[in-house]
Amino acid sequence: MPKPYGELRLEYPTPKYIPFTEPCNYGFEYSDFAKIAPSNKKPCWYYLVYPQLKAKVFITYYPVENNLNEHIMESEKMVYDHTIKATSIDTKSFAYPEKRVFGNFYELKGHTASNIQFYATDSTKHFVTAYLYFNTRPKPDSLAPAVDYVKNDLLHLIDTFQWKK
Repeated sequence: MPKPYGELRLEYPTPKYIPFTEPCNYGFEYSDFAKIAPSNKKPCWYYLVYPQLKAKVFITYYPVENNLNEHIMESEKMVYDHTIKATSIDTKSFAYPEKRVFGNFYELKGHTASNIQFYATDSTKHFVTAYLYFNTRPKPDSLAPAVDYVKNDLLHLIDTFQWKK
């Protein structure tokens, strides 16, 4: 007798958001389902770690010193390096003029190493990038619920993003 089909049911907690309070030029709210860990590579570089999802968001900060276009081009290169494996790359621009927060949010579909990337800038002094990676081989169907969960967290992070100086 054949086994009945079963569907994997993944349940994630409803996020409660807490403020990022590290001494950097930027701030945001992130889910308490994740943990903040310093990268130790450069000042104000952090990992937003989701241990239960085996996921990590790499957050990097760069001061802008007449090189904004360079930072944007490098960030876009990081996105489009995945073109070989991506079935699509959805780009959404965002702008919060009252907070001077502008940027692009990229959702990469297919067998890509990174599923979501974004950058945010004030266009004169600050530039932040973020890249989502899972500690597993790219499996779009099985990762989809986790990607959606982190995507919603990152959209909240962007909505609450602000510059401190």
